[in-house]
Amino acid sequence: MSAKAKKFRSNWFRVAVEGATTDGRTIQRSWIDDMASTYNRETYNARIWIEHMRSLLPDSPFRAYGDVTAVKAEEVEIDGSKRLALFAQIEPTADLITINKSKQKLYTSIEVQEKFANTGKAYLVGLAVTDSPASLGTSMLSFASQNPDANPLADRKQSPGNLFTVAEETALEFSEVSEGPVAGLLNRIRAALKSEDATSITAEQFAELGEGVEEIAEHVRGQDERFNQLQAEHAAQKTQHAQLANDLTQLRESLSQQADPAQPTRPVVTGGGAVVLTDC
Repeated sequence: MSAKAKKFRSNWFRVAVEGATTDGRTIQRSWIDDMASTYNRETYNARIWIEHMRSLLPDSPFRAYGDVTAVKAEEVEIDGSKRLALFAQIEPTADLITINKSKQKLYTSIEVQEKFANTGKAYLVGLAVTDSPASLGTSMLSFASQNPDANPLADRKQSPGNLFTVAEETALEFSEVSEGPVAGLLNRIRAALKSEDATSITAEQFAELGEGVEEIAEHVRGQDERFNQLQAEHAAQKTQHAQLANDLTQLRESLSQQADPAQPTRPVVTGGGAVVLTDC
């Protein structure tokens, strides 16, 4: 089988904070809470874009550059006051990693839908990267909010009511994600079965499928052997524990029957007064 592409994941990095500027309103604390609690890739997967521009063409410079895998809310201290911030973790494409290594696109901005679907809660629907913070800076967003009819950012939104946040400087670091053996093999099998004609499969794909199934079977056998080994080790440890408990009980009983050396003993009685009794 062909070598599978490596997967990477970013560190957690801050993408928004309550009170920050958007092109319509300031970010509400409740939005941060909503986005952290409702984000689910199966509901809607927020993708990563350049300058919030989207293209459907895979070779366009404005194609997607990865996905937001998770978000969380944490309090941070800014200028002596505590604020609630939104942190994100992303899975980048190889192109975004290359761009990041060349010290470009080091600012991030998110797209928020204040009332997502029928939930009535704020939801993270997109994340943008840029190396020109002014393009999504406070001045640009203020202009956009004050001139909605001439808003240069309007065409970039998924929905007219969505909001863009001011771009924040971001320190992105990526680490390789190691897939479990079964997950990796299943992904390779899925890739082998993908073809333009879903009803057909080539001999090479069939061979790859068979190889993948054999590897899974071998992995399952190995897991079964390991499980049996762990069971045996657990049984041995259980026996040792029972023996130690029994030894401890016996030791306690033995010690309880012995005189305490610290306890004073009565002197030997030799008789009354000054008379010493003799043994005739």
